[in-house]
Amino acid sequence: MISMEMLGKIRRMYFRDKLSLHQIAKRTGLSRNTIRKWVRAPEATQPAYQRCATFNKLSPFHETLEQALKADSFRPKHNRRSAKALLEQIKAEGYDGGYSQLTAFVRSWRGEQSKSLRAFVPLTF
Repeated sequence: MISMEMLGKIRRMYFRDKLSLHQIAKRTGLSRNTIRKWVRAPEATQPAYQRCATFNKLSPFHETLEQALKADSFRPKHNRRSAKALLEQIKAEGYDGGYSQLTAFVRSWRGEQSKSLRAFVPLTF
């Protein structure tokens, strides 16, 4: 995702400083195709951003899913419930949404948990 700051730098280098796409690519580390795309775009065009999470059919079941995922995190990997098993569980509780919403939630939850487990241990001798 390209930021507005980077977009401004690209446009300044191209239009004001008259640098080539190749030179801009070297300085920014971006692809020439990406630079070409943003140079050719109208000035009012802004990069698209992901939408904020909104209320969906899965929202009432977030607490249930988090409890189940926390309980599973203490189990060995081969004994953890899959997303399909979690889907069966919450469908029994009244969920009528789709599988992809559930897998997106599980993926994001597991990603957040793995980030918090990383630690830096300095080695001193």
